[in-house]
Amino acid sequence: MKTPAYFKPWLAEWNLGGIIILFIILLSGVVQFAAFGLSQTYVISYLGAQPEDITFAIQLTYIAIIVILPVQFRFLRRFEIRDYLTINLFIGILLSIICMYTTNIMLFFIIRFFQGVIICISSGSILVLIPGFLKPEYRQAVGPSVFYGTVLSASILIGIVAANVTLNADFKTIYNYIIIFQVIVLILIRLTLNAKSNIKPYPLYQIDWTGVVFFIAGAIAFAYTVIYGSKYYWFTDIRIKLSTLITIAAAIAYLYREAIVKRPHLDISVFKYKKFWIGLILLAIYYGSKESINIIFGYTASILQWSPLQVTMLGLSNIAGLLIFMVISAIILIHYKNTFMYFLIAGFSMLLLYQLWMYFIFTPDLAFDDLIVPLFFQGAASGLLFVPIMVFTLSSIPVTAGVTGLAVAAFTRFTSLLNAGAGFYNLQLYYNQLYKESFLNHLTNIDEQTTERLNSFRQLFLSKGFSTEQAVTAAYASLAKALGTQGQLLTNRATFMFVAIIIAFVLVLVILAFIYQTYMKWKDVQLRN
Repeated sequence: MKTPAYFKPWLAEWNLGGIIILFIILLSGVVQFAAFGLSQTYVISYLGAQPEDITFAIQLTYIAIIVILPVQFRFLRRFEIRDYLTINLFIGILLSIICMYTTNIMLFFIIRFFQGVIICISSGSILVLIPGFLKPEYRQAVGPSVFYGTVLSASILIGIVAANVTLNADFKTIYNYIIIFQVIVLILIRLTLNAKSNIKPYPLYQIDWTGVVFFIAGAIAFAYTVIYGSKYYWFTDIRIKLSTLITIAAAIAYLYREAIVKRPHLDISVFKYKKFWIGLILLAIYYGSKESINIIFGYTASILQWSPLQVTMLGLSNIAGLLIFMVISAIILIHYKNTFMYFLIAGFSMLLLYQLWMYFIFTPDLAFDDLIVPLFFQGAASGLLFVPIMVFTLSSIPVTAGVTGLAVAAFTRFTSLLNAGAGFYNLQLYYNQLYKESFLNHLTNIDEQTTERLNSFRQLFLSKGFSTEQAVTAAYASLAKALGTQGQLLTNRATFMFVAIIIAFVLVLVILAFIYQTYMKWKDVQLRN
């Protein structure tokens, strides 16, 4: 199936033009996710929600993307893509309008789920179209690189726009820009895509909708358990008990059904391949460890009080490293197939160095120049790891199960991000409490440092015209704030060290596996000689 069959004659032979059109269509899905994800503070205030609610809304969108992805490829083989994308964009515009005016958090959850469906349709269409512009030997390495790199880089670029909008206008103005862009993409689709693609329609039958329902129920319950568990003190609360029960029951029902139906939602036979499991484990470790970068973004925004634009610009350096080294790794993989272990050693070594780097430089007065290089470095490490691990994972299963491989890899990202988020949150709680108690043990009237700091604060407020009583109260408040900042600083450093220890353990295993692999190859050569 050739991609140019989808495009009108004036565009069919113009590869660059086709790639630009595909990129714009992809953006129509990404903007609905990125603009919201990078403006969470404003969404919280606009909806009167809790931070956990916003995280849950983001995960609902991701659940929809994962669950619809396998079904999406069936739809693409049944419907003409121009009409399919037209209806998709039209519904996306309606959802954006509703999202712009709703202040009900439950309705917002429902909208975010269906926006995930719309995002999946746009993105899934690109996954089908883009291979037509690539040589067969390039598709496995370049396809994931282009798609993943576009999503990440576009998220940052859109985040810059969203940050500027929220700083200079009402939050709802973001949706005005999104809707205008969606309308432009809708017109572009009608102008560039053929009404008839001459592709033989594939009938829709025996889609495992029951399995889809089980998957959605289990994934939503799992996300709820992980996100709200700490907030409600885990299994002391009936809501967490119930969501855990639903997660387990839905998972068992889903796996049983996928094993007995003729055309399952996902082909669970892929799990019999050992290399596929290794690839998923590496993906989970990669996704989880790289999420420590959110500590930096959170610290600069909440403690150092950087503007959203400054934080987003910092993210650009990370994306630059990611894209550059993703391209490099894709090119090397195309020309040198047996370099997987080298990428793992180099990538995890760089991630380890980054974690240690952040552990040693983290201070209360971090400047932009202190972080731009290590964040670029972290992006470079991610670029070296992602493409090789994805290629290794997808190539370890039959081509016929490729859609399942993509969906399971996406679900691995979903679970890794949830676990990393919950893990970092609980680590922060633990270390914050640990350092807080340690500080309190030293806060006595006979402690010279405490007395000196309180006196300096008191004198400062007295010099600004405060009364004696007000100066004392303000001095204690300032000391508490300073201790809070110091506690958060030490907590972040401890978290970086914790992640560094995990990466170091993985790196040792990878090096040992590489040594064993090299020894077995050498032994095989000796036996042949």
